[in-house]
Amino acid sequence: CRDRLKNTLGHQTQTTCWDHPKMAELYQSLADLNNVRFSAYRTAMKLRRLQKALCLDLLSMPTACEVFDQHSLKQNEQLLDISQLVTCLTSLYQRLEQSHSHLVNVPLCVDMCLNWLLNVYDTGRTGKIRTLSFKTGIISLCKAHLEDKYRFLFRQVASATGFCDQRRLGLLLHDSIQIPRQLGEVASFGGSNIEPSVRSCFQFCRKLFSDTGLVTFLALI
Repeated sequence: CRDRLKNTLGHQTQTTCWDHPKMAELYQSLADLNNVRFSAYRTAMKLRRLQKALCLDLLSMPTACEVFDQHSLKQNEQLLDISQLVTCLTSLYQRLEQSHSHLVNVPLCVDMCLNWLLNVYDTGRTGKIRTLSFKTGIISLCKAHLEDKYRFLFRQVASATGFCDQRRLGLLLHDSIQIPRQLGEVASFGGSNIEPSVRSCFQFCRKLFSDTGLVTFLALI
């Protein structure tokens, strides 16, 4: 399946999309939730169904971070190609298989998660996504408290001294909003234009704000 996906990305047009059969079934089941009236509930139900289908509800944040470190995913603007993504995802799901062998089918999970990540972050079908995008997708759906996820993601875009500027925050919000966008729920979160959100975050604070002001960031989120 990964070879077919790789060949499709290399030879077909931007408007062409290939999905694993199981992913196509998942998308249909997500579409069935569109009759849920309230957007917050509808989005939450879609995210939960997606999380469980990818077995990321079994993934703790410490385990995810260990995999990131194992593969030296330090440069968040570095591009990862399909082979690198497959290698990282294989390591991740092999760890999950050790404690959840009855729930985790490693090849299927790798194919499904790869398919989802590319659909979310590689709409141009280049066969590559940024390291930050990979981390954002995995951490957003892993098993952890929301505040812990926010802290982790904030630190990915903060400088070595713990400061974050508008450009870096914009990168994080851009990658974050792609998840509800791909689920057809971006309108519920103010649309895909993140610039007003970035400006509002800095409206009442300094041009740069540090990790010591993370509580402010969490409140804004």
